[in-house]
Amino acid sequence: MTQRPSSGTDPASSIEVGRDLMREALRHSASALKAAEVPFALAGSYALWVFGGPEGSHDVDLVVPEASVEDAAEALAAAGFEIERPPEDWLFKAWRQGVLVDVLHRLLGAPVESACLDGAEEHDVLGIRIRVLEPTVVMITKLLSLSEQYCDFGALLPYARAVREQIDWQRVRAETADHPFAETFVHLLDSLDIIG
Repeated sequence: MTQRPSSGTDPASSIEVGRDLMREALRHSASALKAAEVPFALAGSYALWVFGGPEGSHDVDLVVPEASVEDAAEALAAAGFEIERPPEDWLFKAWRQGVLVDVLHRLLGAPVESACLDGAEEHDVLGIRIRVLEPTVVMITKLLSLSEQYCDFGALLPYARAVREQIDWQRVRAETADHPFAETFVHLLDSLDIIG
């Protein structure tokens, strides 16, 4: 979440406020889905944060099975989130206090199935026990989403460096082999001796 500091405000304190709001959005969305018994897992940058990566600063990503989309939207709306249905047909957006929670029901064009969530590990995240997608899966989805429109290696590098020992890089190479942006990023990691 990016916030512009107001005049006379310490930028560091604005970052902390933004971080607090992000964490509250994560906590409230997870609590609402758990209470409604909607299956879900934490994904994206916050999933990597759980495994030691930098804390997310843009939004919170959750994944739900495609069959549970409407249940998830109803649960979050009942918890006070404003639900937005964008033109993209693979997610909906839930807003709380200016913070965005993306709720994805498709990953890279494929419907999220319960089996995807079964492979997620349970962790205590901000005092709530929830499933978190494993770092290898998150990294693969991040790499395969790189394109000519969005190819920010600088944003990905700190995550790759922080969680490198928890990622199955052979699997990453195999599942991104035909994607030139992903291949280039993995080659960069090799060149920087981040991975072996």
